[in-house]
Amino acid sequence: MGAAQRTEAAAAASTQQSCQPDIHTVLRDMGVLIAEQRVELRHTKTQLEAMQTRLIWSVQAMDLYLTVTAVSDLRREREQSRVSFSASLLAEGGGDIGPSGVDAPLVFRRVITNVANAYNLNTGAFTAPIRGVYFFVVFVYGGHASTPTGVSLYKNGEHVAIAYAHQPSYGVRASNGASLLLEEGDVVYVKLWSGALVYDNQNHHTTFSGHLLFPM
Repeated sequence: MGAAQRTEAAAAASTQQSCQPDIHTVLRDMGVLIAEQRVELRHTKTQLEAMQTRLIWSVQAMDLYLTVTAVSDLRREREQSRVSFSASLLAEGGGDIGPSGVDAPLVFRRVITNVANAYNLNTGAFTAPIRGVYFFVVFVYGGHASTPTGVSLYKNGEHVAIAYAHQPSYGVRASNGASLLLEEGDVVYVKLWSGALVYDNQNHHTTFSGHLLFPM
């Protein structure tokens, strides 16, 4: 091999060596890359943990909200279902009412119980505060040889039931009741028959009562 050929071979070998990567440089670059990836992984893990914590807080907050809402709904439903009243005819004194010649609403003036304030002592009418099944009962007392004792239970102007009694002497008592499905705003009241009378005194013989059995 001539001198020129040897020179070319040496130059080619030098060029080949210069093109090969330095192993130390490669390892250093890989180490830097791995360190960066570790930092990114730690950052990602921190973000995931923070997201998990926020998710747990959100779930707990939602559970608390649902619990509070459910308790509030149950309390409101329970309060709405507490409807009951009883009233006697005369607030004081004693005497007959009727006959008046026309069927007339009876106003029970002495309120014994009026939970939910659904009974109006000025009109004698009960107004349903919620939809449900209600039970009503009326007791009347009378005692006149020539005049019967009789009343009717009404719902929204519709006759429901009567309580009637008549005898020639001594006092008489009559009663009746009914369970009624009422919509909110329906009205229930008692009417005295046109040719009848009722009696009441401080012993409260004549009464009108009602209460909600269950909401619908």
